Amino acid sequence: MRVTTDLWVSALVRRVFGAGGFAAVVKRGATEAGAVFVLSRGQMGEVTLYGPAPQTSYDSAKPDERFFTMLDAGDDSVAFDARLEREKKFDPDIWVVEIEGGTVPAEELLSVKAE
Repeated sequence: MRVTTDLWVSALVRRVFGAGGFAAVVKRGATEAGAVFVLSRGQMGEVTLYGPAPQTSYDSAKPDERFFTMLDAGDDSVAFDARLEREKKFDPDIWVVEIEGGTVPAEELLSVKAE
């Protein structure tokens, strides 16, 4: 059985703080099964947006694990905000979590799959 999104996001926030980083829930979505988007901010102002990986990325051996894919990267935070607004219009139950990973890169905090 898959853990709730609320519990998964709480665990992510704890992992980030445990790594010496910072995390904040920018938008709280559906408790049980909302999609999660993660904005990772680097020390030099670069931003990377991660979103749910396509269903084809899931392995039948681990169907309950959450996978992410990098959607965009750059330093234009306005473009990221616009993208997230479009996602919210499509699915109002999404979660948006912003992290600064500290000593641990976002790819180690999230299960990132290449497209």
